[in-house]
Amino acid sequence: MVANSLRQWLAELDRKGLLKQVNKEVDLHYELAAVGKKADGRYALQFNKVRNSSIPVVTGIAGTREIMAAAMGVSIKEVAERFAQAQANPVECVLVASGKSPVKENVNYEVDLGSLPIPVHHEKDGGPYITAGVLVAKDPRTGIRNISIHRLQVLGPNRLGILILPRHLSHFFRAAEEAGRPLEVAIAIGLDPLLLLASQALTPPGFDEFTIAGALYGQPLELVKCETVDLEVPAQAEIVLEGRLLPGVREIEGPFGEYPKYYGPASPKPVIELTAITSRRNPIYQTIVPATMEHLLLGAIPREGGLLQVIKNAVPNVKGVHLTPGGTCRYHAVIAIDKQNEGEAKNAIFAAFSSSQEIKHVVVVDKDVDIFNPEDVEWAIATRCQAGRDVFIVERALGNKLDPSSDNGLSDKMGIDATVPLDAEPGRFERIRIPGEEAIRLEDYLD
Repeated sequence: MVANSLRQWLAELDRKGLLKQVNKEVDLHYELAAVGKKADGRYALQFNKVRNSSIPVVTGIAGTREIMAAAMGVSIKEVAERFAQAQANPVECVLVASGKSPVKENVNYEVDLGSLPIPVHHEKDGGPYITAGVLVAKDPRTGIRNISIHRLQVLGPNRLGILILPRHLSHFFRAAEEAGRPLEVAIAIGLDPLLLLASQALTPPGFDEFTIAGALYGQPLELVKCETVDLEVPAQAEIVLEGRLLPGVREIEGPFGEYPKYYGPASPKPVIELTAITSRRNPIYQTIVPATMEHLLLGAIPREGGLLQVIKNAVPNVKGVHLTPGGTCRYHAVIAIDKQNEGEAKNAIFAAFSSSQEIKHVVVVDKDVDIFNPEDVEWAIATRCQAGRDVFIVERALGNKLDPSSDNGLSDKMGIDATVPLDAEPGRFERIRIPGEEAIRLEDYLD
């Protein structure tokens, strides 16, 4: 079943026994995040009694690769390819009337963020943070939509501080700010995993990521017009915040516990002033606990899809890609190829580096290696790689500023060719096997 709303997806998780109800009262300061982290990779949680709020909170709705594959209707090994196909074959959205949009059941022009159960996740976080809000904006020069997820700190009843990395939104805001105008934005909260995935796609300028969600659904995504800004948002969202990024305004945002499991530092950041809040009649608030598998996978799978497309252009016989959890699903890539020519592994490595400035270390293995099994990958490095011949380093390339080991974003990059040489003597690298082992079920042999 493909779910195109948070509620449909929660019902599907409940049917599978993967949604657990928390009926004990929890505090928004640390306790909710701590419980959510304990369930990471096991269950989605719905907190029904949040202190000082009548709104339930959900987290962990996409905490495993198996769950994400199920949401996409494919196997784990097909996830990157499925996302790449969706990105290559977008489906245009449809606009629906406000009366047919659940997120318009409540409309309020007096915004008070204190009415929402926004958690404080980590010990040294600068305050409550919205972590699962998909931000919608338009290029002020072309009017083309873009969606993305940003950390959003509550600075006041109707003010949010925002970290904007050097991607599409930063270009939009710079153009608006240079013209002395605010940039209109909307933040959709309470979405299904396919729409969250679409928001993380690495796309060229002028690409509307909402259309990737439609391709993943197999039907157009329904959008509805906002009340106070010229933007469209998902009609099935739970909550939408409308507002404007203010030109020339900076306030201290941070620190905040980020995906590398370190704090992103506090510094002056742009500010969003909110102008309206719309919601379902009885909304559900959604949060992502930072640095959990849900957080990491939502970033990894779209990047894997884009990575696969880029590598295929250089090495058509690529068989799979994986951004590993140990590498924060950003910094370490493992690539499997059906090697036909010497040098293909290095070409795949260079293609991976070119696909994302975040990638630091790339390992290329043969197609017989399970790229999702870290032990198998390490075995390939141990038995098929010689450092003097198969490892190379690129010094001081552009990396990611959230990597604490970088020099303000400058980072060394390393490629490892752990493939078997094509001229290896027959049998030298043949993996041992026991005939019939694959069909054996241990349970059939035990009393």
